[in-house]
Amino acid sequence: MRIGAIEAGGTKFLCGVGNELGIMEDVVHFPTEHPDVTLSRVISYFSDKHVDAIGIGSFGPIDLRPRSTTYGFVTTTPKQGWGHCDVLGKLKKHYDVPYGWDTDVNAAAYGETVWGAAKGLGSSVYITIGTGVGVGVYTEGRLVHGLVHPEGGHVLIRRHPDDEYAGACPYHGDCLEGMAAGPAIEARWSVKGDQLPADHPAWPMEAYYIAQAVAGIILTHSPEKIILGGGVMQQAHLFPLVRSEVQRILNGYVQADEIMNRIEEYIVPPGLGSQSGLYGALALGLKAIQDRRSAV
Repeated sequence: MRIGAIEAGGTKFLCGVGNELGIMEDVVHFPTEHPDVTLSRVISYFSDKHVDAIGIGSFGPIDLRPRSTTYGFVTTTPKQGWGHCDVLGKLKKHYDVPYGWDTDVNAAAYGETVWGAAKGLGSSVYITIGTGVGVGVYTEGRLVHGLVHPEGGHVLIRRHPDDEYAGACPYHGDCLEGMAAGPAIEARWSVKGDQLPADHPAWPMEAYYIAQAVAGIILTHSPEKIILGGGVMQQAHLFPLVRSEVQRILNGYVQADEIMNRIEEYIVPPGLGSQSGLYGALALGLKAIQDRRSAV
């Protein structure tokens, strides 16, 4: 079985071909340009791959409602040229195969559930903190959708008492993404996060914001594992700061051993490294095949 995988990011696209065992045979990447250019490269890549299905984890917001007239579209994104782009429809014109379609962060959560740090668990949450902030939720054996899809990067948070930065989010200012994503770090400190030393005051402040989101997720979803990925979390020294701050916020209220005594096993980096989304797309493609077979 050959399955196509697409991680459609706002900065770059990753395309690959793998199998049902989670073995990726080939991977390419290229920058996200105008959709006509980018999707033409995607279509060309799969032209000789003979895939049985394609899974897509896309930046968004996207339409995940199968009965909607804009199902498969990127919707209100500020990404130039991509607003109301029919991503799925353009691919279907070229490849008549089952498709899996979800957000990039939901795909990452799914990849970690099938093959990564949350393998074997019934629930997990993946938070990516990079250029933006996204939250993917897997619970009771499925990815969470609803009216649209989770947009946990835009929850409101308490401002750090020493932080005078207004916030980078064009919609909400000082929401989680506006205060904790990579552009906020750079705007606040006039340098990219990966150029700041581990003892810089930026990191306790960053942990203060991330931990609020993590604690909120624990209180509302009670997942069995929380995975923190994305470019900002490449700073490994952030993990102990976030874990400690989560424990401070919860203050012993959630009496789970994983939080009280084994939090380093509970709040973890991705098991699949930087390819959680691509492997999640592979898993979405595999699920699309399974769903089609069960519907027959």
